[in-house]
Formats: sequence, structure tokens, C-alpha cells
Amino acid sequence: MAIPVLVADDSKLSRRSVIRALPPELEYDITEATNGQEAIDALSGNTYSLLLLDLTMPEKDGVDVLKYLDERGDMPNVIVISADFQPEKQRIVLSLGAKRFIRKPLDKEELAMTLFELGYL
Repeated sequence: MAIPVLVADDSKLSRRSVIRALPPELEYDITEATNGQEAIDALSGNTYSLLLLDLTMPEKDGVDVLKYLDERGDMPNVIVISADFQPEKQRIVLSLGAKRFIRKPLDKEELAMTLFELGYL
């Protein structure tokens, strides 16, 4: 059965990079969002097992998406993948329920290890 995944990043190149980095031994049903509002819209109408989330996006950012999920009380496994690696940002996203904060450019091995730790592999 395919794992429902939402990839939210305003950069098409970054979304493609994240999707290509997913371990090939798993099957995915991938939805893409180009900004935080699109991610919230997708999350409000669907159930995702995994959210791969950028922080810096137009309309609503990754923190807004995490706040929405926190208020809703239905949190998928969230992995934040961002170039904004400030310690305070890390603290905020982890306190809002993100499982891991991975720095861009994405390290394929780190993503695989995180997915292993979350029980996907």
C-alpha cells in the first residue's frame, strides 16, 4: 500500500529533490504544495502519513502549517527540510510536533535514516 506523502515547498527544484531522495523500496502517493496555504488546504481535505515541509514559503510558512496541524490535533509525521537552520526555528518546529529538522541541501542518507526511525523502513 502506498504511503500518502505531502511535499510542501515553494521551489519546484526542491520538491523534485525531496521526491527523488525518498527511498525507492517504498511506494508513495505524493501530493505537492507550492506554499503553506496550499499545504493547509491539502491537509484539510486529506489524510497524509508523512509531511515533508519547507519553512520559508509564501502566503503561509511552515510554522503556520505546523500551528494549523497542532490546533487540529491530527499530526502526521512531519519532517522539516529547510535552509533556515536557526536554533530558535528548530526549537519552535519541534515544539509544534515536527519529528525532525533536516538542513538543505537534503542529505538522502539522513532522510532514509529518519524514515527508518519513524518506522517506514
